[in-house]
Amino acid sequence: MPDTLRTNRRTVTLALIIIVASVSSAPTRTIVDALGREVAVPQDVSHVICSGAGCLRLLTYLDGLDLVVAVDAMEVRHERFGARPYALANPHLRRLPVFGEMRGRDNPELILALDPRPDVIFKTWGASMGTEPDVLQAQTGIPVVALAYGDLLALRGQLADALRMMGRVIGRTERAEEVVAFLEATAADLARRSSGVADHDRPAVYLGGVAFKGPHGLASTEPVYPPFELVGARNLARDPDRAGEDLRQATVAREMIVAWDPDVVFLDLSTLQLGEDQGGLHELRHDPAYRTLSAVRDGRVYGLLPYNWYTRNFGSVLANAYFVGKTLQPGRFADVDPAREADRIYEFLVGAPVFRKMQDAFQGLVYRPVPVGEHALR
Repeated sequence: MPDTLRTNRRTVTLALIIIVASVSSAPTRTIVDALGREVAVPQDVSHVICSGAGCLRLLTYLDGLDLVVAVDAMEVRHERFGARPYALANPHLRRLPVFGEMRGRDNPELILALDPRPDVIFKTWGASMGTEPDVLQAQTGIPVVALAYGDLLALRGQLADALRMMGRVIGRTERAEEVVAFLEATAADLARRSSGVADHDRPAVYLGGVAFKGPHGLASTEPVYPPFELVGARNLARDPDRAGEDLRQATVAREMIVAWDPDVVFLDLSTLQLGEDQGGLHELRHDPAYRTLSAVRDGRVYGLLPYNWYTRNFGSVLANAYFVGKTLQPGRFADVDPAREADRIYEFLVGAPVFRKMQDAFQGLVYRPVPVGEHALR
């Protein structure tokens, strides 16, 4: 190794040691995070950063963005297809300093160089989520609070715990309870509207174009699709024996989709990222097999917002569920305008009505019939 490089590394290492040693020893309180770790956090928290997919979204729900001093690289990327409501509602996030790469690949040197320095680092944690919390805490001398992100189905309790823990740390427990209550009430409203429908009165549905580590075509689906689950939709790709599993994506043979011939096809508009000559929309318009589907012939193909965009966007899950419910059981959702309902949800969770921005980004196809029949080819 060249002497200059060796000297530079020693200098950086020494600087880190000095900075970590100088971290203020303000009065603290101990919390137990999602990994069962006892973490000493300051009594008063004024500055934070959020590491990992979805972490900054939860802080947005708690009206906590005034505490954020830096963001990960995901937040400053230019995106043609904007599907993260919290980011659309808060464009100032793109102007903040960057402390590391997306999905929890943190840079301790950048973190320690922040001014002001964070009092706490929140970190959503799971498999393949970057730097381990204990390692990051040791590298920076800053308390790291691990969160389990959860969902709106079987892991709803984890989501509530994450919001409440974050609320306790930053002193926003009342807002945390409001958010938890809002999510529970909205899910309960969807269940109430959808309950008591006989199986033979539930149209058979298929969701295509689901993104998974990038955009995919019509064969990509989600066997346990949260909006379908919340309104009891008859998802043809759902395996009842595996409904309790976290099945976020599966690939279905084209022949199976044709054999199912769903009554209604929903298209996850993340597939538009593949461009005009690829993806689910192109296939529905041009693949002879898919053009035999009765839903294509009769104009029963509808666009849905991507919800799994830097992990789960809970507001979009709920908004999609209202549109799916109104499409499948219009009488039970007669008082619902899906676009207005989406903005009601977004205003509460992220502070702004951003549905129009996403509608514009996804070619005006959100919550509307997707033109795939004969007229679409003329």
